[in-house]
Amino acid sequence: MSVTAATAVRGKLKPDAPLAPLVWFKSGGPAETLFEPADVDDLVGYLRSLDAGVPVMALGLGSNLIVRDGGVTGVVVRLGKALAKVERLDAVTLKCGGGASGILVSSTARDTGIAGVEFLRSIPGTVGGFVRMNGGAYGREVKDILVECEVVLRSGEMRTMALEELGYTYRHSALPEQAIVVSATFRGQPGDPAVIQAEMDRIAASREESQPLRSRTGGSTFKNPDGHKAWALIDAAGCRGLMLGGAQVSEKHCNFLLNTGAATSSEIEALGEEVRRRVAAKTNIMLEWEIQRVGQK
Repeated sequence: MSVTAATAVRGKLKPDAPLAPLVWFKSGGPAETLFEPADVDDLVGYLRSLDAGVPVMALGLGSNLIVRDGGVTGVVVRLGKALAKVERLDAVTLKCGGGASGILVSSTARDTGIAGVEFLRSIPGTVGGFVRMNGGAYGREVKDILVECEVVLRSGEMRTMALEELGYTYRHSALPEQAIVVSATFRGQPGDPAVIQAEMDRIAASREESQPLRSRTGGSTFKNPDGHKAWALIDAAGCRGLMLGGAQVSEKHCNFLLNTGAATSSEIEALGEEVRRRVAAKTNIMLEWEIQRVGQK
């Protein structure tokens, strides 16, 4: 199967492209092909002309991702600045490109007096990832603000999906496999920019105090089981500070894994599996990965 499309592209197309610099863990192998489309039409045309058997995945800020050391087969699509714009539709509604960061969305909401979107300030990712995973923090989730999203299916077909179609549950959606979110419409409520900024400051300070933000990490590693906090289960199982090669369970927040310098993705993933094993042995609860793991081992 060839990853060469039958049509020319206007964006950037790179074979054998390193992914480690693009993900927070700074580890892992290359993409067979990395594509940064010039715009939505460029993405649609490329996917339509690409061999149907070639797998496609989207990459945002790489904050919730382990790219395995063998790299990613097929095409990795990264949405650049052209698909990272945020515009105000009305007094309480924003249309956000799939590549827009949580900080950009929440800051634009603040500047336009839209409250209820502050929690996106705390999620280190892009709109596409938020929509797919029903991203959430500080008591709010994407399902609380999403009106609809626009996606490009693997076939190259454009589709608009309403909130009700996404089947949201905790950190999960019914978004079609290999679909790429190119925009999302979020709705908040009227708010005072100063009050919104104060809430964003509170969230930022809370994250800084409790999470290892300045480390090579992937964010929250495991989902919170019903009635439990993953970090507390990990701590109770004696895993705080646990190391495997260059990978370590954070001392500061033990639902975070760290690359202490030269960890391989294999070491990071193996450490996560050891944490799951120890928690299960201690509590009979098997933690479920929240971090995505992609590519070949």
